[in-house]
Amino acid sequence: MVVYSFKEVFMESIILVITTANSEELAVKIAETLVQRGFAACVNIIKKIRSIYRFKGEVWDDEEFLLLIKTRESLKGEVEEAIKEIHTYELPEILVINLSDSEPKFQQWILDCTVSRF
Repeated sequence: MVVYSFKEVFMESIILVITTANSEELAVKIAETLVQRGFAACVNIIKKIRSIYRFKGEVWDDEEFLLLIKTRESLKGEVEEAIKEIHTYELPEILVINLSDSEPKFQQWILDCTVSRF
């Protein structure tokens, strides 16, 4: 028989939100805002990625900055709204990946560093 602790059964899921920015200044502004508001435990900024994409019927080839945002699932809406509020893009990339298989202590650290909605 497997016995689970209360924490194992009821620990909130964490997610990785991915977005891009067209400048380092914008990437830092998004990252600082999310961490200061308690909406993210950590934001990694990867400099100068190359994005080739189609938008409004044209193919674009741009240099961007990739943001990896670690947060709790219940804050997904707040993170998305903050990105849209700050972002200069008409349609910012916002991708969400569930991190439920992550190392448990790392998951707990993310929960400890972010605002709880419960």
